[in-house]
Formats: sequence, structure tokens, C-alpha cells
Amino acid sequence: MPAPIAPLLARVVGPGLPLAFRACDGSTAGPPDPVATIEVVDRRALNYLATAPGELGLARAYVSGALDLHGDTFATLSLLAREVVGALTWAERLEVLRGLGAGVLRPVPPPPEEVRPGPWWGLRHSLGRDSRAISHHYDVSNRFYEWLLGPTMAYTCAVYPHPEASLEDAQIEKVDLVCRKLDLRPGQRLLDVGCGWGTMVRHAAEHYGASVIGVTLSRQQAEWGQRRLVELGLAGRAEIRFQDYRQVAEGDFDAVSSIGLTEHIGARNLPGYARFLAGKLKARGRLLNHCITRPTTTGPVAHRRGFIERYVFPDGELEGVGTIVTALQDAGLEIRHEENLREHYARTCAAWSANLEAHWDEAVAEVGEGRARVWRLYLAGSRLGFVQRRVELHQVLAVRTERGEAGMPLRAEFPRRPQPVRLD
Repeated sequence: MPAPIAPLLARVVGPGLPLAFRACDGSTAGPPDPVATIEVVDRRALNYLATAPGELGLARAYVSGALDLHGDTFATLSLLAREVVGALTWAERLEVLRGLGAGVLRPVPPPPEEVRPGPWWGLRHSLGRDSRAISHHYDVSNRFYEWLLGPTMAYTCAVYPHPEASLEDAQIEKVDLVCRKLDLRPGQRLLDVGCGWGTMVRHAAEHYGASVIGVTLSRQQAEWGQRRLVELGLAGRAEIRFQDYRQVAEGDFDAVSSIGLTEHIGARNLPGYARFLAGKLKARGRLLNHCITRPTTTGPVAHRRGFIERYVFPDGELEGVGTIVTALQDAGLEIRHEENLREHYARTCAAWSANLEAHWDEAVAEVGEGRARVWRLYLAGSRLGFVQRRVELHQVLAVRTERGEAGMPLRAEFPRRPQPVRLD
């Protein structure tokens, strides 16, 4: 007869952690005043945990609803990420499995929110496959993203000008900082690749007088963003296209911004990506690359069987900032400035998580409970990754020099201008 579930899970997690457990067999374990409670709603959770140990098994159990987390998700994941969790000898692990019963080793189908790109998707990072991968993540629901991201609809790391800044203020500061780094001026031409819902496009056109083309592989993003440009009266000098950046025919841009696109490029395509964007710049034109990175340039490029790959970003790959800098340099660009905004992204994820919780019932009604659970887990896990420096966020500013002339001041400080240009 199987042993009580909750005490066995408490044993796996390790002693001394402020986590409680309760299970569908009526068993409980843990302190009376826990930080959070982990509940096994049905025994499928045990199959997921046993057949896919680590983050993937936990994700499958949670997304399917077979396992629930009561309490702060970020605090729970922080505790589960400690070294003591799962630190059992092989003999102890076998004892736990015997206690749970041999049936826990039987694979069960993953929840429908899990995606496994196969040959029918095409070659990795081909135009067609990239379009499918982007659609999986971004073509969910514009209304859902409005609740999640807030009024700016900016889906990348914000830049907090001070600790008390709101998410909206920090997102505006982010795109304004990019405009200042690019030294945008009225009448200049900007290409924004991977433009999302057009936050950078709108800001550069409205406040800096730039002529902007934004491209995204998400049809829903492009439609929402173009509609917003029309509402703001900016359609005459800015447009958002449903288009792969590799299909942009125009050139001779004064500046190129890439905010959150490089994560989707892939290691093999990074040199070509850098050459393509460098080729779009006129002499002394600037490129700003803003993306999530991993903290090293060694080791495997991506874990293709984990939670992020299966549920959030199919085919996503993170590079070290050194790899990105190398690609830009090899494409003929000169690196002029670089900074790490890791702590800012942890704050951004926390703000998005708060937005999701504030709109939880609406989000579940809009996209389904499984997908809402994916996002709850993803945002908390991403925040933890930035806090623990398992991932970073880097902005790299590069310039296409002309006979060694960069057209930049001796030292670049990117101060705020007294009055950003606004053309009415």
C-alpha cells in the first residue's frame, strides 16, 4: 500500500524549509506557519514529478492543475531552488519511489499548453519556423497582454530611474534611454526590429520626431500597434509591419534598435543577424541591441527540454554578452557602450506578476487556466533567474564608423534632453 504522500514530498524537499504539504490522500506535513503550501491535487502530479524531475516535471504538474501552490509563487520557487532540495542519496530516492508506488513511473501525457516543435515546423530558425514560434508566444490575446504589461505595452526589461518608479514610468524611461543612446533627431530614420506592440516606434516618432519602421513576426502585435499609431496621429511618419526583419528591403537608416529580438535569433544565425543590421546603417549610424543573456559564453547554448523551451519560448536561445559583442564587431561595428540591467529586469518581472495577479480571474477567462498558470510560473521563475544571476539583460551600443570617425562625443553619458521633440 502506498505511503502517505505529503511526508514523502517533505522528505524530498529537505528539512528546515518553511513549506507545508498536503495531498489528495489526506496527508499533511510541514510547519504550522509556512511561507507557502504545496498541494498534490491528484496523483498525476507524482507521475509528472517522477518521470521528468526538476523544473519540467514541476511545470507539468502545476500547469495541468494536478499540483497547486498556495502562497507567493516567487517565494516558493526561491525555496525550491535551494541546494538542499532533492539532495537525497540514491538509496533514499529508491525508498521514496517505493513509498509512492511503482505507478508513479508511468508516463502521463503533458498538458496541452506544452509544445514540442517537430520536423513539421521546418528547420530551426527558418522563416516559417520562427513565425510559428513567435506566434505561439505572442499571438495569445492582446487583451491579456494589456492586463499583464500595462498601458505602455512594452514587453522587455524596464529601466527604473529610481526605486519607487512605477512600471509605466520605467518602461517609458527604457525607450527614452534607447532614443538618447541612438541620438535620435527630427527627420532621422529608425528601423526597430522585433518591435512588439510598437512602444519604441511610438516614442521615437512622437517625442523625437523620427521616421520609424517597426517589424514583428506577430500578426496580433502588428495589427494592435498599427491601430495605435493611427489613433495617435503618427501613421504619417511611423509604421508597424507584420514582417520578418530579414525581409526589410529599405536601408540607409540613421539608427537601428533591437529590443528583445536577439533571444529568438539562435547562435548559428547571430553572425548573419549582426551583418544584416550593420548593412542597414548609414555611415556613423548607431545600433542598440537590448536582450537577455546568459552569464557565460561557454557551455550549451540552450536547454531544449526545459520549461521555457516547452511552454514559453520555443526555439529561444540565450548567448553570453561577449558572443553578441563579438558578432557585432565581426560585422564591422564599433562597440561604444555596454551596460547590464539585470536588477531592473527582476523588478520588471515582479511588476508584471503583480499585474497578472490583479487580473487573474479575467486572464483565466481570456486565455484559460493552463496558460495563465504558465505565465504565473514563468514570471516568478524569470524574476528568480535575474535575482540569482542565472540570466542577465545587456544593452550594447555600436556604431558604423566612417574611416574611423564614429560621430560620437569623447564620452557618452546620454543625459535627458530638456524637452524631447514632439511634432503635433
